[in-house]
Amino acid sequence: GVVMLTYLNQALDTHRRAGETGAEALVSAVREGALRRLRPVVMTAVATIAGLVPIMVGTGTGSEVMQRIAAPMIGGLVTTLLLALVVLPACYVLVYRQKP
Repeated sequence: GVVMLTYLNQALDTHRRAGETGAEALVSAVREGALRRLRPVVMTAVATIAGLVPIMVGTGTGSEVMQRIAAPMIGGLVTTLLLALVVLPACYVLVYRQKP
């Protein structure tokens, strides 16, 4: 989330230095900053989830315990993915739309 905010701030600064103002410039900057972070965030989450899926479907010794650990991790990764890519940029627009 912090890295996403850094990218959003940098994109907004770039648009403001170019002389763009208003809600359209803000939305454009947020879209640009979020798109830069899309691939690294998705790749990290998908790779981790792919590593946890075999633990979830495993049937060997101790698999019951490991499934209880892997299930919340997968849920947390999916939730974090949605929050970082959808909710955080939307909240950023809502907060910065109020500032001059």
